[in-house]
Amino acid sequence: MKTLRWCVCVFLTIGVVCGAGLAARAEAPDKMPQVVQVFTMDQRSLERTYVVEISPERRARFEKFYADTLTELDAMNFNALSHEDQIDYLLLKHYVTGQQHQLALEQAHVEQMTTLLPFAATIEDLMAKKRRMERPDAEQDAAALNEMVKAIAARQAELEADARAGKPKIDPIVANRAVETTEALSGNLREWYEQYNGYDPEFTWWVDMPYAAAQKALKDYTGFLKEKLVGIAANDKTTIIGDPVGRDALMKELADNMIPYTPEELIAIAQTEYDWCLKQMLIASREMGYGDDWHKAVEKVKEMHVPPGDQPDAIRKLVLEGSEFAKKNDLVTVPPLADETWRMIMMTPERQLVNPFFTGGNEISVSYPTDTMTFDQREMSMRGNSIPLSHATAFHEMIPGHFLQFYMQARYRPYRWLFDTPFWTEGNAFWWEMLYWDKGWDSTPAERVGALVWRMHRSARVLFTMNFHLGRWTAQQCVKYLMDNVGWDVDNATAEVRRSFNGSVGPLYQCAYLMGALQFRALHKELVGSGKMTERQFSDAVLHENSMPIELLRADLENLTLTPDFKTSWKFYGEHPTHP
Repeated sequence: MKTLRWCVCVFLTIGVVCGAGLAARAEAPDKMPQVVQVFTMDQRSLERTYVVEISPERRARFEKFYADTLTELDAMNFNALSHEDQIDYLLLKHYVTGQQHQLALEQAHVEQMTTLLPFAATIEDLMAKKRRMERPDAEQDAAALNEMVKAIAARQAELEADARAGKPKIDPIVANRAVETTEALSGNLREWYEQYNGYDPEFTWWVDMPYAAAQKALKDYTGFLKEKLVGIAANDKTTIIGDPVGRDALMKELADNMIPYTPEELIAIAQTEYDWCLKQMLIASREMGYGDDWHKAVEKVKEMHVPPGDQPDAIRKLVLEGSEFAKKNDLVTVPPLADETWRMIMMTPERQLVNPFFTGGNEISVSYPTDTMTFDQREMSMRGNSIPLSHATAFHEMIPGHFLQFYMQARYRPYRWLFDTPFWTEGNAFWWEMLYWDKGWDSTPAERVGALVWRMHRSARVLFTMNFHLGRWTAQQCVKYLMDNVGWDVDNATAEVRRSFNGSVGPLYQCAYLMGALQFRALHKELVGSGKMTERQFSDAVLHENSMPIELLRADLENLTLTPDFKTSWKFYGEHPTHP
């Protein structure tokens, strides 16, 4: 009965709030957290309703949603809000502005590939009728699918004729976007078909065969685009086709993430950090007996792996040691339940193609060879996950890194998950690596080499992703850079570059590890270095405030004066960093 009363109260509260504007919601007892929660649910409702990613209808609806939100935020009395509510106000406003930038970028991408998608409007129309819950006109829909198949064949014939005539080729990057979009639209068409097939006899009688023909046409057309326009053979699993966003898009992304530096300045910062790592690497290499040939020291460290079958025990030991190090040095609060409830799984061979190293979060996913891999793949998997390399990052993935982050995020200000940013999530985990280094965690030369490989790698991520998105480097040059300047084997370097550019992460994701860590390092110096906070107070405060752009976290923890038009200005690495 107590649970029932609680549920009724919650639904009544949500019902009242949903019927009001943002200004009225901010007068509720919870103020901005409630505003953020309702916005989050409204956005989720729209995402579940308008599911065709490239449809003009979806884009228009979200443009209105975001514009209305900003209008209502502007109508609120910012100065009447508490400091914590002002932080949430700015987080929401900043998030919405970033979403508007993403819509504009998506629109530009759609316009570039429209001529390759002669079937898109048909599928969009069918899905719109489904959304409105209109009973399909089976004969008419079958005819539309039949015409769609003809349109696909005609467009493919035109593209083949253009190739024979020597006309300018379609940009492989645009063609690759069209491949991904075609696959997504095929999924939308399947969703539409399965809504009615078998439930409406007339629909099945008319649509069954035209639908099968349409799906075959889409599949064949996808293969044509991949092979003839993108340049990827049917069984090619190694070629990387990236999508450079260009400098203007990078500048918008940086502003959205509150990073007040240009891409060129980030490259200079990363090179400076890399140079520090290289000096430390040479010291460790000499201690290992390899002189200045640090690649040999890295090779030796990669050989220090356990046999197949032993890796889960080795990783478990490292995770436990990492947690104990945090507690022993009073660096952060580690609840006993957090120590008790972290979990482990083994990573699939397919996932290892894009994640050659173990990952963490609610569980640690251990990357190690399986019996389905080739000999070379097995060797590279073991070498990339050796004990010294794992020693440097197991705690990054679990405690005090990602697992503890997720544990605390579920318990403190959970509504702020909306503002998740890799500069906080990955930056904080990498900052722990820096702090552990300073505290003497890496005690042997081999452990220091393992740690430095990762620190060099995070600098390299900035260097190769920024240069790629600026149009200076190809994906293949990025792979070679990782091999030459970090020491990764070819498969691991290729997987890393593929992950960076296959669309699974944004253009700044790989950059966020280092830049986020440097922000945390600067903030730590301001608060802990000055004696305003202890190590533990600082780390607990970061986790309890939950994820957000770190410049706003700084404003929150230091109680800085805020305005509704807050813009990024915190030069956490100094003014105008340059590198010789």
